[in-house]
Amino acid sequence: MTDDAIKAESLLAIDLGAMNTRASLFDVVDGGYQFIATGSAMTTVDAPVSDASVGIFQAIRALQELCGRTLLNGNRTYILPSQQDGSGVDRLVMTHSAGPRLKIVLAGLLDDFSLESARHLATSLPGEVVETIGLSDLRTRAMQLDAVLAARPDLMIIAGGTEGGASRSVYELVELAGLVSQVYRDSSKPVVLYCGNQALVENVEDFLGRLTRIRISPNLRPSLSEENFGPALEVYSQTFTEIRLDQFSGVRETAEKCSVRPVPSAFGFGRIVRFLSQVYDPARGVMGIDLGSGSLTIAAAKSGDLKLRSFPFGMGTGMEQLIQDSRLDDFAKWIPFDLSDSDLRDMLYQMSLYPHRVPSSMESLTVSQAVARQALRMGIRKMHLEQPKLQMNFEPFLISGSILTQTPNPMSGLSVLLDGIQPVGVSTFVLDQNNLMAGLGAAAEVNSILPVQVLESGAFLNLGTVICPVSSARAGSEILQVRVEFEDGSSNHFEINKGSLLVLPVQNGQDVRVHIEGNRRTIIDPANRARFGSYHVKGGVCGVVIDARGRPVTLPTEKKKRHALLQKWNNELGL
Repeated sequence: MTDDAIKAESLLAIDLGAMNTRASLFDVVDGGYQFIATGSAMTTVDAPVSDASVGIFQAIRALQELCGRTLLNGNRTYILPSQQDGSGVDRLVMTHSAGPRLKIVLAGLLDDFSLESARHLATSLPGEVVETIGLSDLRTRAMQLDAVLAARPDLMIIAGGTEGGASRSVYELVELAGLVSQVYRDSSKPVVLYCGNQALVENVEDFLGRLTRIRISPNLRPSLSEENFGPALEVYSQTFTEIRLDQFSGVRETAEKCSVRPVPSAFGFGRIVRFLSQVYDPARGVMGIDLGSGSLTIAAAKSGDLKLRSFPFGMGTGMEQLIQDSRLDDFAKWIPFDLSDSDLRDMLYQMSLYPHRVPSSMESLTVSQAVARQALRMGIRKMHLEQPKLQMNFEPFLISGSILTQTPNPMSGLSVLLDGIQPVGVSTFVLDQNNLMAGLGAAAEVNSILPVQVLESGAFLNLGTVICPVSSARAGSEILQVRVEFEDGSSNHFEINKGSLLVLPVQNGQDVRVHIEGNRRTIIDPANRARFGSYHVKGGVCGVVIDARGRPVTLPTEKKKRHALLQKWNNELGL
């Protein structure tokens, strides 16, 4: 695409987050798309303001001050398209993650097939399954109806019946949705997403269409051995946004100006990860992790096959759920100093009560990072339960979330990621320091060139390459011989012991070749069971780090020994 062809494609991306609303501007600079700036304001979805547009326009006005460009005519009117004087933008997109998780009722046939697929679909975006109806449900129809009515769902997902398979049992679920819709008033009726046997679509639309809003997707489970996740996710994303537009005051005026329908932030995030998985090594895939205020989103994709999950815990509004699902020791084990259980508990609940609060001391920052480690560990474990063959050797890992991107020292952020994710093999960690990925995912629908060029423009921060061997050797024994070869022909040699961390002397942006040889009990890359290898790597802001602590990372139960070990690892990373 020539410069002339893309001159009129400036784009404004609005992200309506759980705590902050961001407005990010992209435009053509020197013949290519560049990220210009982001303006931010507190999200105003909830009381006392209860009007999302207030936060949206505050964020845009903050952006105007940063970039010196007029985007609004007055205070609340978008200038679309851009004008000859340089004001305005040509495209507007919006993503959203604010608000409580949608309450969802699942209705399907078999627990291990259609219902399991429906559950995967429901939890790919911030949804909470509040009731499940299936063939194994022994309750009477009246009891099932009472249970659904008590749950007061925003959405019902009906799945089941392979193509050409069961029809009568599936239609009984549709009839249940009809009964629910007849009981509720119009404003309270749940939306119904039907993703079952397509032979029933005409009957389903005719029956439910007169009672409530009905959305149809291709069969989520066309056969017992096949899950058709992608098309169903597209429809689910659209349905999710429709519900949010009804729930939030002040969003429609921006949504109506958008070039494409707004999308959930998790969906936009997953779209970018899926795209990159088709560009990078298909054998390893790409993983994206967004640790936000209200939820943790994990997107893993190989060759375009996306696994997307949104977990109901985060660093702000999602803290309460994280505390409920964890033990106090899960947080305390990552804190390298004495802190009583009562003080730690108080700090955790203070964080949940005041999600906008920024850590004001090293103690509170350390506790916040311990929370981040636990959130990441819990999310990764849940992903492994759903995807037992998932290997943590992705290339690259894309990271988003303020607790990880706005650390006082990039190495402390990388330390959190190494402890929380515990990758294996040789991987690169890249920070989405400006929280752009969800917006780029939304922008891809109207301009496929923009996300590619922004990703390559330097808007993202390369933390560095990490080398994480897996070894069954005893702690303290030598497991690796490493030689770092520089472009001028010089080299450095290192001996690596089990249980240690080492930062190699590689500068940011410097290309080196790292030659590694492991002993017979050490594997460098679990994907190919390699015990030795030569890797071309580029240093990031944290250089190149070797994590030889083994997997999983284990900590002593005795407090003094644990504190000493954590402090040793901090010293090895220069923290």
